Amino acid sequence: MSAPLRMFHEDFIPYGSKHSSDFSLIRISREGVLRSEADEVSDLVGLTDNEIAFVLGMTPRNLHRIQADKKLGTDASERLLLLRNVLVHALDTFEGKAGTVRNWLRTPILELDDQSPLQLMDTITGFGLVDDVLGRLDYGLPA
Repeated sequence: MSAPLRMFHEDFIPYGSKHSSDFSLIRISREGVLRSEADEVSDLVGLTDNEIAFVLGMTPRNLHRIQADKKLGTDASERLLLLRNVLVHALDTFEGKAGTVRNWLRTPILELDDQSPLQLMDTITGFGLVDDVLGRLDYGLPA
């Protein structure tokens, strides 16, 4: 396991886990995730403050107003957990190359209606579509 992935608490749902992780995701989202975890997730591949705030459904200013030891709301917590899982999947798909993942996240993809993966991750459905594309790449299928 690479160093950036070790920084996460055991509460995070591991990529590729079973159906029961869906209930863990709900539980952890309802409890809230610490604001500091958003910085750790963005550091996995070097997302900007604007990008992480967009995915969490807030403005960068509002994100920065939340202290590191305070918890995010349910919706932002769920999005952060989903983003973390997508990033871990992408790092696995692209053999741990954070720069490649960062570029892929920002590149429009035909299968995603010529939108970049980041553009779609402002919705829960978008996370699923992005993860599906990564799954196809894992198996050498066109994405």
